[in-house]
Amino acid sequence: MKIVAAKNMPFVAEAFGTLGNVTLLDGRAISADDVRDADLLVTRSTTPITPALLDGSAVRFYGTATIGTDHIDIPYLDGRGIPWCSAAGCNANSVSEYVTAALLCLGQKHDITLAGKTIGIVGIGNVGTRVVEKAAALGLTVLPNDPPRERRGAPCPSTPDTRHPTPWTPLRDLLPQSDIVTLHTPLTREGEDATFHLADDAFFAALKPGCIFINAARGSIVDTDALLRAMEQGIVAHAVIDTWEGEPDFRTDLLDVAALASPHIAGYSFEGKYMGTVMVYREACRALGVAPTWTPDALLPPPVVPTIIADPDLPTEAALWKLVHALYDIEADDARMRAIPGRGDEPTRRTHFDALRKAYPIRREFRFTIVDAARTIPPLQRAIRALGFTLAE
Repeated sequence: MKIVAAKNMPFVAEAFGTLGNVTLLDGRAISADDVRDADLLVTRSTTPITPALLDGSAVRFYGTATIGTDHIDIPYLDGRGIPWCSAAGCNANSVSEYVTAALLCLGQKHDITLAGKTIGIVGIGNVGTRVVEKAAALGLTVLPNDPPRERRGAPCPSTPDTRHPTPWTPLRDLLPQSDIVTLHTPLTREGEDATFHLADDAFFAALKPGCIFINAARGSIVDTDALLRAMEQGIVAHAVIDTWEGEPDFRTDLLDVAALASPHIAGYSFEGKYMGTVMVYREACRALGVAPTWTPDALLPPPVVPTIIADPDLPTEAALWKLVHALYDIEADDARMRAIPGRGDEPTRRTHFDALRKAYPIRREFRFTIVDAARTIPPLQRAIRALGFTLAE
């Protein structure tokens, strides 16, 4: 059995090597010739899955090791009878930790106290649900928005400090009330819940002036020109941008004014990436009717920071930032993003963006670090645990 796989999927050769012969290729460069005689195709979001790629091929299963599916022509796959899967939820915790790091970083750099502020979370799926939990841990009041789930009668996620779910908040009410707005929707272009350019001029005009705006979902959910106008007018005081319209190309004028910028790596924790491979591998086994036999357990690296002591002398948010920063230096991501050779023409920007993603350093999630918080006050201990760290016994 021939398997074509994107080479930036951790452990993909080890996992799919149990099923056949694996050919590893650059995801953006996979062509129709590469997959013509392939039985399985597994990639990330940089490979457009279209008729031009798959017509005339032998592919009988496709898997994407990402939560997003906007790179896939789903009706085409369904029409061809090709089973497919995504890895929904694989990197949800990673994205929520990215948002946590961004907020704590901005809070400390700009003397912003997060506790008591209001955060509007647009999109309450796998990612948004975890952002709710971490926002509550930071003392933020949460306004959740997800019209499709609301219409289905789905309950809002509960936060640890409430007995009942927070009521759904219409966008028209969320925007003017929120000190922070963060987007976690899929990119869709049709239907009443289409999210393409959801954040347009009208969206930004309705925002609370001086707010923090975060996009770690998909670049085209935001109209870049509208965001730039909102920043020029002071409506958005601080923008955190992980996903960009047109990526791997990106707008340097937005980069110049963003408070924090990164190359679509919010979900790039080590766990977020390898769990995508694991989930696609298991679905491929199911489609083939074979039992999965491979696990990554023996291949996992040790935690970068196995243990750390919480500082009892710092205010709560400063102490949390010190812990988070020790595990994940979001400012280093920002610095690497800005280090474009000569500011760069389009080919240079695209190469720079992809190179940062391919060479992304190992980032382990909070739960793999044990925090000694014995000398800290109980509220800080509760916040440390709620953010996902493991407290020492």
